[in-house]
Order: sequence, then structure tokens, then C-alpha cells
Amino acid sequence: MPVPSPVSSSQIAVSCRGLTKTFGSGATAFQALRGVDLEVRTGEMLMLVGPSGCGKTTLISIIAGVLRRDGGECSVFGHDYLSMPEQEITRFRGTHTGFVFQAFNLIPTLTAAENVSAPLVINGMKRKAAMQEASEMLRRVGFDERMLESSPVDLSGGQQQRVAIARSLVHQPDLIVCDEPTSALDGETGRKVMQLMRELALATNRALIVVTHDARIFDFADRIAHMEDGRITSIETPERAAASA
Repeated sequence: MPVPSPVSSSQIAVSCRGLTKTFGSGATAFQALRGVDLEVRTGEMLMLVGPSGCGKTTLISIIAGVLRRDGGECSVFGHDYLSMPEQEITRFRGTHTGFVFQAFNLIPTLTAAENVSAPLVINGMKRKAAMQEASEMLRRVGFDERMLESSPVDLSGGQQQRVAIARSLVHQPDLIVCDEPTSALDGETGRKVMQLMRELALATNRALIVVTHDARIFDFADRIAHMEDGRITSIETPERAAASA
């Protein structure tokens, strides 16, 4: 079955309506999402902010197809994960979605370059070509030749984070979802990485959703969505967010 193609440029990338998600049952049940409404368009970087436990990671995990929702509607480039078989979801995510996990999720037995090349190899690219693409992307996030062959255990937290970011970008996905992508980076490196992600998004009409507590990068956003208690409470521009801080 062919992988669905995304919609054309300047279209709705993500549409959520009344999205709900509950973990557990009975007296121990926790409602993480309580009717989320959110729309993200291509060519946009949207940042998602709010206190810990408000549902940010749950929301982006559903958008990225990592979790399944309980209720409401959610489509990504016009496709609803609930109507797709698991194999098709995996293929769609592998082609159209890049995810930067907060815990990095690097494969410890692979080098930095091999970790970044993995999405390309999975999508059918020859290993040599995939390694070349991976090495170039790592250079763009600040790696030198010596670091390309390093194992994750030999890298600092900030370096591992850059590998995770490079891996999310290397296959040129249409939707990039990031969970605290600058949390382990110093201010200068964090801004360089966000600049790269923004340039890639705007140049090719991708969409970016970034969960962050890092106010240093708010000015890279087109819009900032605030979450609290499982709901989107407001959406504003970076200028308004800075004025109200």
C-alpha cells in the first residue's frame, strides 16, 4: 500500500478538535487531554508551552502517531491515524514525520552518524549514501569529523541532543515535532539549532511543533500556544508573549 502524500504547500498540516486522552482507569484515571483544539499550518513554527504535567508531551505524541487518542479528531496532512493500519502508520511516520524525543532515544550500539542515517536506511536509501547525508546533517548542527564516529555513551548530553535533532531532520520530513530540543544545549548552540530548524521549515513549507520551557528561543516561533490542565488556553505571537512575561 503506498504511503499517503501530504497536502500541497500553505495548507493545514495538523488539525485537532476536541482531542482527549486518559491514562489509567477508575480511581487512578488521569485525564491528560481535556478537549484540545489546535491547528498548525505548513511554513509555521508553533511552540507549545505550559507547566509540567499539563499535557504537552501527550499532545505531540498523539500528533506524531506515537500515542492513540481516546476521543475527538486529529489529522496530519489530511490523514487520521485511527483510520490507518499500524503498518501504514509506521510507514507514514517514517516518511513524513520527524520526532525529537526529550530522552533522545539514540541507539547505543550505533555511532552518531549511523544513528542519524537510520531513517534514510529504513526508507530504502543505500547505506553509503545515507551515511553521507547523515554526516552532512551532523555538520550542520555543529559536529566535526572526529565526532561523527562517536558512540552515544561518549557524547555529552548536548551532543546527544544534536544527534537526535539531526536524525529528525535528515529524511526531510513534512512535520517535525520536538520535545524540549534545547534543554541540554547552551544558549548560543540552542539558537543556532533553532535557526537551522526554522530555515529548513520555511524554505520547504514544513511545519514544526516545539514543546519548550526555554524562553530564550520564543522569538523563533510564529505562534506560541499555552497549555494548562489538558487544554489550549491561549495562542499568541512571540511579541505578545514577551510583553506579558
